[in-house]
Amino acid sequence: MAPFAGRVRDGQFRFRGESFQLPIDLPPHAIHGTVYRQPWTIVDDATIAIRLGDPWPFPGTVVQRFSLEPDSMRVTMSLRAEQPMPASIGWHPWFRRRLTESGDDVDLQFDAELMFERDATGIPTGRLVGPTERPWDDCFTGVRADPVVRWGNDLELTIGSSCDCWVVFDQRPDGICVEPQTAPPDALNHEPAIVEPGKPLIATMEWRWKTG
Repeated sequence: MAPFAGRVRDGQFRFRGESFQLPIDLPPHAIHGTVYRQPWTIVDDATIAIRLGDPWPFPGTVVQRFSLEPDSMRVTMSLRAEQPMPASIGWHPWFRRRLTESGDDVDLQFDAELMFERDATGIPTGRLVGPTERPWDDCFTGVRADPVVRWGNDLELTIGSSCDCWVVFDQRPDGICVEPQTAPPDALNHEPAIVEPGKPLIATMEWRWKTG
């Protein structure tokens, strides 16, 4: 997700006195950035990149680098600006609830200190509260340990990240999402990172797995 992660209220934000309108792709909001809807360029066997452009109003480039080992994968994402821009970045992993038709249902081990309260339209109000009971479509901070996704004795996946915020979505019967991101939804309207030339926004994510 880049150059913004999660929702932007009504697809609108202001930056340095100017107003901007993004496409409304999850009415009434914009969601998940722009690069997920566009083709990336393969730079080499470990790197992909994409130029930022319309409908995003600021020029720049997003680069992802992958490092794969037999039991882990590490991804580094960097957003490089050609002029100052507000931004947040992250990933949107989606996991099946069952690996096979007769397999065990997924279990998520997730422990966070705080949750961003959200309003009726799914946008954070700016207030932090204690986590509610599941199901969730919420953003959390103060995660005490790397989240673990487990399918019985078949597969265990641990997700680590440099990101401070995590969105967990488990309201559908077919899958769950565990999403590390550098800021909560609607950050463009609150306290986004300001990315400048020569000062990229960088995030990392690591998956570690065990089978059997």
